[in-house]
Amino acid sequence: MAIDYADKKPKGKPKGKKPGRKPASRGSSKARQAQLARARQRRTLVAFLLFIAAFIAFLIWLRSSGEPSGPDAPFLLQEEQESSEVEAVEVPAQSTLEDLPQAPQERWRYIEELENHEVEVIVPERAESARRLMQCGSFRRENDAQTLRASIAMNGFESQVRRTESAEHGIWFRVILGPFENLRSAQSVNNQLRRGGIHGCQIWLWNLD
Repeated sequence: MAIDYADKKPKGKPKGKKPGRKPASRGSSKARQAQLARARQRRTLVAFLLFIAAFIAFLIWLRSSGEPSGPDAPFLLQEEQESSEVEAVEVPAQSTLEDLPQAPQERWRYIEELENHEVEVIVPERAESARRLMQCGSFRRENDAQTLRASIAMNGFESQVRRTESAEHGIWFRVILGPFENLRSAQSVNNQLRRGGIHGCQIWLWNLD
């Protein structure tokens, strides 16, 4: 039998698996993670310190910018302090209503006396003397006239009630005093009646029988 030498190939070394990398050990991976964690902590700490330093620098800048700078700064600060002291001295404390002094009663009494005070007017008498009458009231009812007559009597003067009647005005009851010898005597009695509270008396020429 013939042997086919062509088909025969030299046998080589058997193919085996290629040598691979050795798996990393667990200890080395844990160490690397620890290094990364420490690096992150350092970066965080550095960032925090930088933030604190920047914040402090910002506060210092604000304080320095609020104060006047330059050679006139002490004088400006002194002027501001003096002006604030002057304002504090010039502004008085507001007083309440309870602290106000009471109004003096004598002053108001004096004003009331001035209001109620009556000035006696003395009219110079004319050369010719004429008798006068003084009418202090005129009423439709006789009782009212008698009441006024009683008030005049309480002041020390005598009066009379006269009944007058006319077609135009009807019946009236007049309270009159007199006759007086002259205007001055009639005016004197009128002033005394005013002090007694009787006002409105009028002085006329005597025209009665």
